[in-house]
Amino acid sequence: MTRKVKFTNANKSTFYITVRKRVDAYFIENNISTHANAAMWFKVFFFITGLTGIYLLLLLGNLSLPIMLLLAILLGMFGAFVGFNVCHDAIHKALSPNPTVNKIFSFVFNLIGASPYVWNICHNIVHHTYTNIAGHDEDIDVAPGLIRFSTSETVNRVQQYQHFYAFALYSLAMLSWVFRKDYKKFFQKKIGEHVLSHPKIEYFNLFFYKAIYYFLFIVLPLLVMNISWWQFITGFLVMQFAQGLVLGLVFQLAHVVESTEFPFPNDEGNIEEAWAAHQLQTTANFAVESQLAAFLCGGLNRQVEHHLFPKICHIHYPAIGAIVKQTAAEFDLPYNECITFGDALKSHYRMLRKLGKETYKENRYVNREVDLAIYTAPIS
Repeated sequence: MTRKVKFTNANKSTFYITVRKRVDAYFIENNISTHANAAMWFKVFFFITGLTGIYLLLLLGNLSLPIMLLLAILLGMFGAFVGFNVCHDAIHKALSPNPTVNKIFSFVFNLIGASPYVWNICHNIVHHTYTNIAGHDEDIDVAPGLIRFSTSETVNRVQQYQHFYAFALYSLAMLSWVFRKDYKKFFQKKIGEHVLSHPKIEYFNLFFYKAIYYFLFIVLPLLVMNISWWQFITGFLVMQFAQGLVLGLVFQLAHVVESTEFPFPNDEGNIEEAWAAHQLQTTANFAVESQLAAFLCGGLNRQVEHHLFPKICHIHYPAIGAIVKQTAAEFDLPYNECITFGDALKSHYRMLRKLGKETYKENRYVNREVDLAIYTAPIS
């Protein structure tokens, strides 16, 4: 039985007060808005136009099957990039100071297969508060029984191979999101320990916007495209796999690498750290010097800055990153980062192996030693 967690180390909250003041001063002194600038609006235009263009080309282009398969992969990838670069900022209210503008671009999330309302609860409220805390942050419950991310979970025989099959499971993430995850999360009584109570309109929105997505990506292609049903299924699955793999990799590399922690609440149910210190301990950056990663990942390769300042548009993360890193060093707090995407990928692989195969082997050794001790113990 879990309960709501509190972050109790008030002394370390001084870090957040300091870094907040310094980041605020940066924007004030440079007369810069914390929301989107011209470069950010170009990204919004580029990714939404790219997604729309690829979709229409697939739908109306009457192209050869190999080209259509390639476009299906690109469509899935662009769906993920729109989520990273446009919807993520909009749902965090970081894209624009105008609530209506944020709401409009949040709506786009429906058109790539996911509910912005459910995401706001799971991600903005729960994940950003209880990052990497088992029983609270459901983002680390990727595939219960198959993927083990938390040391609080008992390792099973299958999970000793998770470092081999995890990446294939990540590719199923979007398929699950489209047909299962949003419904499951919406109708749970709680997400983590956050008790759910939905406005009546959200029941309608969930099914109505899912129906629009199913029409756009299933019904309309079958009506318009000159392909067989099995060719459509192949293309649809390839699109979903590409989108799921991109989403899964970017999100997992930010929280499940060797430098990140998975803290346990104490006996009173509290985390013995301030919230901001907890974010530094459970979050990692990767490939921060890569212009390509910065352009494609929507700031999610700078999760440290994002978790501390989720309402600042990601286009500003490179500028405030130096402030955060320096302040963390002054307060003797970690600033986790992998230099390249490849480094982060290798670290994630090693983490999967450690939490799976290595833990399973250790447990078998301990159990064997215990059994041997019992068997050889003298009878009194």
